[in-house]
Parts: sequence; structure tokens; C-alpha cells
Amino acid sequence: MDAVADSLLVRAARGEDVERPPVWFMRQAGRSLPEYLRVREGVTMLDACSDPALVTEITLQPVRRYGVDAAIFFSDIVLPLRAVGVDLDIQPGVGPVIASPVRTLADVDAIPDLEPGHVPFVTEAVRALVGELGGTPLIGFAGAPFTVASYLVEGGPSKDHARTKAMMFGAPEVWDALMRKIAGIAAAYLEVQVAAGAAAVQLFDSWAGALTPVDYATHVMPHSSAVLERAGRLGVPRIHFGTGTSDLLTLMGEAGADVVGVDWRTPLGEAIGRVGERAVQGNLDPALVFAPTEVMLERAAEVIEAGRYARGHVFNLGHGVIPSTDPDQLARLTEFVQTWSPRD
Repeated sequence: MDAVADSLLVRAARGEDVERPPVWFMRQAGRSLPEYLRVREGVTMLDACSDPALVTEITLQPVRRYGVDAAIFFSDIVLPLRAVGVDLDIQPGVGPVIASPVRTLADVDAIPDLEPGHVPFVTEAVRALVGELGGTPLIGFAGAPFTVASYLVEGGPSKDHARTKAMMFGAPEVWDALMRKIAGIAAAYLEVQVAAGAAAVQLFDSWAGALTPVDYATHVMPHSSAVLERAGRLGVPRIHFGTGTSDLLTLMGEAGADVVGVDWRTPLGEAIGRVGERAVQGNLDPALVFAPTEVMLERAAEVIEAGRYARGHVFNLGHGVIPSTDPDQLARLTEFVQTWSPRD
């Protein structure tokens, strides 16, 4: 059997028996690693994400350092937008900033669909990574339609998503067209990564927690489902993660995920009861890596024990690695999960 197909990550995501949960960390590639800071010096985020050699190096760094059970492709959720020609930048300390926010159907129509030729550097990087990783699976990555739409409509990060919701409720035809456009771009971006060798994909919805379940089900879920449905045709496990989504977990699973990512705000045992016959991912509080090691590991053990009752469990943090995290703590956490055995 192919080593990647038989990897802990793929088996756990499919709900197959594993001897222990696989472990990887969202945003493990970058931010907290001194080797990352060195290679990123003087290079903008979007330029780094567009350089195959740099993407390969950054993606491999945490695998070398920690020996995690999966690599996550180093990218950014707005990279596909820039690739098709949207005028945007990632400003340090701010985030993605859009030069001309989307307001009308004409604005939506002006955004091209993503073709593989827009992102040849992604294909090159993924192929290089698969060659380097051997039996360690590579997880492809894309931003979910709602989160990407929020950036496009607001012009940048937003705490209240007021313009986004105003379009959703007040201009439903523009909203639907925009979400269809972004869903197509996200799905195409994942297809490029899987075609080049990614063994799983994650759809990341940073801002979905700003929605009520009814509004999510009506205005967002159909478009996330469209992305996940296209990804499902590729035959790889699909992870669906959002923050502040405790009340949305059932819907996020129903959208088509094989694995529902759970943020740290929801006890994993409660989440398992909400996602149905699906695997879960998570969900140690990222801030616990700043606690004494014994406290961090005690809480990690609680997460692992809770995960035993899920259809499958992928150990992770309940959000991304915090930039000031001590890499040695993540190393200790990785070793703990990888040497864990069930209690009698």
C-alpha cells in the first residue's frame, strides 16, 4: 500500500483504526520558527507564497524540527485572488487589504476564474514537497468562501463584518454571485494542489463564527459544500475548520467534510456529539503552550482521551500556532502525542 495512503493522518481522517492520533499544527509552517524568520527576512508574505523554493523550504521546516505526522502547504487564503489579478496586499500587523472592494455584480464579474496556469508555482512547490516528504502526507489548503468574501467586501479584516452582512441580506444576487465565484476559485486551487500530490485538503473559514446557524445554512453552507464536493471527487480526505463555530459544527460536517476541525472554545467531547459520523481535529488551546509543560501535557492527554470516542481524531491545536510560541514546547507536545498509549 502507498505509504501516504496508509499514513496515520489519512487513516484517522477516514475513520480507520490507528494506534494513536496523528499530530500536526495549524500554522506550524512559519511564525514561531527562527528558521522561518530567517528565510522570510526582506520577503513579503505574498512573494514568499509565490516562490516554489521558499514555499517548499517553509513547509518542510516544522516537519524537520518536530517530526509531525503531516505537512501543511505554506500559502495564504488570499493568494489565489492575487493570482487571478485582484489588486491586494498583505500589510504587516493588519492583514489582507483589497485596493477596490467588491460592491456590485460588475465587480464580481471582473474577477477571473482560477486556472492551473495562474499558479504554476503551486504545482511546482507541491511536487517538490511530495518528493521530499516521502510517506508524510501534505495537506492542501484554501480559504472558505465566507472568509474570503469578507475580505473582498470589507476591503480588509473586520470585527463586525457589517458590509459583508449588508450585502448578504440586502443584495442577495451580488452575494450569491460573489460566493459562487470564490467557491470556484477555492475548489480550483485545491484541485491544483491535489493534482500535484497533496494527500488531504483543509478548507479554512476564519470568520464563519460571526454567523448564526440559520444564516450560515442559508447563505454560506451551499457554497462551502460546493468546494468540498469538488474536493471529494479527488478522493482525498477533507478537513473543514472555522473559529467560534461551536453552534455550526453539525452544519460544517454536513457541508461535506470528512473531518470537522474544532476550535478550543468547544470541549472535544461535546463537539464529537455534534458532528455525526465524522472524524474531528483539535483542539488544545494554543495558549496552553505557554503554561508549564506538565499542565500543557495534562490538558493534551484530556484531548486525546476525548478523541478516542470520535470516528477518528487528528490531534491539533484549537487554532493556529501563536507567533511567540516556544518551538521547544511544540516539540514536547508532539513527542507526547506520538508516544501516547491508551490508559488501562
